[in-house]
Amino acid sequence: MRQKTKTIIAIALPIQVVLVQWIGSNPQFVEDYYSNGLYLYISSFLRIVFGWIPFSMGDIIYTALSILAIRFVYKNWKNITKKPLLFLKDIVVVLSLVFFAFHLLWGMNYHRQPITWKLGIEREYTVDELVEFTRYIVTQTNQYQYEITGDTISPVHIPYSKSEIFAKTEEAYDNFAKQYPDFGFEYHSLKSSIYSVPLTFMGYGGYLNPFTNEAQVNGITPKFRLPTVSCHEVGHQLGYSAEGATNFIGFLVASESDDSYFKYSAYNHALGYCLTDLFYKDEERYNEIVATINMGVKENFNELRDFWEKYENPMEPIFKSVFNTFLKVNNQKEGIKSYNGVVGLMINHRKQQMGHLSNL
Repeated sequence: MRQKTKTIIAIALPIQVVLVQWIGSNPQFVEDYYSNGLYLYISSFLRIVFGWIPFSMGDIIYTALSILAIRFVYKNWKNITKKPLLFLKDIVVVLSLVFFAFHLLWGMNYHRQPITWKLGIEREYTVDELVEFTRYIVTQTNQYQYEITGDTISPVHIPYSKSEIFAKTEEAYDNFAKQYPDFGFEYHSLKSSIYSVPLTFMGYGGYLNPFTNEAQVNGITPKFRLPTVSCHEVGHQLGYSAEGATNFIGFLVASESDDSYFKYSAYNHALGYCLTDLFYKDEERYNEIVATINMGVKENFNELRDFWEKYENPMEPIFKSVFNTFLKVNNQKEGIKSYNGVVGLMINHRKQQMGHLSNL
């Protein structure tokens, strides 16, 4: 690439940043013309191209690019030390190209209307509402644990393979789209990440590759949690960027599935968020509610805790801090805390549903 071309691309980076912020200041425009317009065609195309491949092409591409970058630095180290400003320009060129591709292919979804606008619900709730909802979630979780195991003391073990869980995730979305057509889509692309072990060390259950539109799941996650993780990542694939929103979508899709294992996974996941929230807001009632949870459910929580503790490392907080900054830069002011926003969404969605039933 000629230096003049590189200069133009490098100069385009700050212009792109300003342009994205300007367009992003109008969420309705992004919602109408990107998230429900251009993005639908881009994401469908990418899923057609990469979805049929049984392994993660995005992970392969990342690996290849990393190797090429290391090879370039190694082979050109003398020139880099002699002309560091030219190398710096090369870095800015790469950042400019990545920034453009990221926002074109997926990233503008960070600036769309929030899911509260989409579903007409609020996020605020009282402690009493949290207590009532947590009791409801405990009842549902206990019910499906008992239905699956036949007793109250055995943990749930999902008998499906990962590929079967992915197929059932697609079925769950097809079923959910009958009630909410906006959440239906074609050309599925849900896969286990090649880098599941590194993802675990970083503390992540999965991610969406914005350049290939592959929904990547941490394949070594305990199986009872995989249905909601899979449904969560497909939520990103549909163009929802906020982590609280995709946690909520994952809960709704899995809980309204026809499969008892998916329902259990959904309510168990929701229960974890509710209990964490309640512990900090009313420890006394938290303890009362914990005492009503089936031992089998608690065993699954212990399984999940042991899994994450096994991979604890000094670098995890750094990875989380970087991701927290990334989220804040991309229009998620709460950063990584946005994961917990699912509690308010679940509470207010249930209030909305109960209100609809009372008006019938």
